[in-house]
Amino acid sequence: MTERQSHILVCDDEPDLRDMVREYLGKRGFKVSLAADGAELRTLLAAGDIELIILDINMPGEDGLAILRSLRPDLSIPVIMLTAAGEVIDRIIGLEMGADDYLGKPVDLRELEARVKAVLRRHGPAAVAKSDKVAAKTARFGDYTLDLEAAKMMSDDGEEIPLTAMEFSLLKAFADNKGRVLNRDQILEQAHDRTWDPFDRSIDIRISRLRRKIEKNPEKPSIIRTVRGIGYVYDPGET
Repeated sequence: MTERQSHILVCDDEPDLRDMVREYLGKRGFKVSLAADGAELRTLLAAGDIELIILDINMPGEDGLAILRSLRPDLSIPVIMLTAAGEVIDRIIGLEMGADDYLGKPVDLRELEARVKAVLRRHGPAAVAKSDKVAAKTARFGDYTLDLEAAKMMSDDGEEIPLTAMEFSLLKAFADNKGRVLNRDQILEQAHDRTWDPFDRSIDIRISRLRRKIEKNPEKPSIIRTVRGIGYVYDPGET
């Protein structure tokens, strides 16, 4: 019997963020609907079966706090608020108005998934997607397996894929931060190479080369994806 999907509604005025969250959570067994504002959110709520709402506070027009105020106390569906970094007052107000949790932007997708699961558990028997199975010594990049101890990458048919030391460091940095959006400076820190300038094209060029090795279509990458205006995210899905 197929496990029922928990249905999550994401309300945010940023299309890129909405799509990123839907793709990430969708790969992990959730059903995700999207709303750009309060009107779309209410239309989807009226259709029924929403089990959790992810709601941005800072939206033009009717903001997230106003939407939350209109929903509570009549609606018991749990709500996770998204807030800009440092906006402590908004977080406090949101929690006082009935939000169940909050998460700062930029969103760490792994943390968002963990908080979604925790909130769903607290609110009853809704089906929760299985946790990612993270191998301690290997990481999957599409049709390839990176051996983190031997510092080598193998294809599924047993062929070793040549990697430079820096390419391995980059892949390991992404493997250690699966689902987390990394900006260029964080990538430098994780790869232990401060000789690059995060504002030049060095990182982008190296990631472009990596994509030619691991992506089925390097022009439309699905494993190491660009998050516009922020950086990159390694999102292998349930591999």
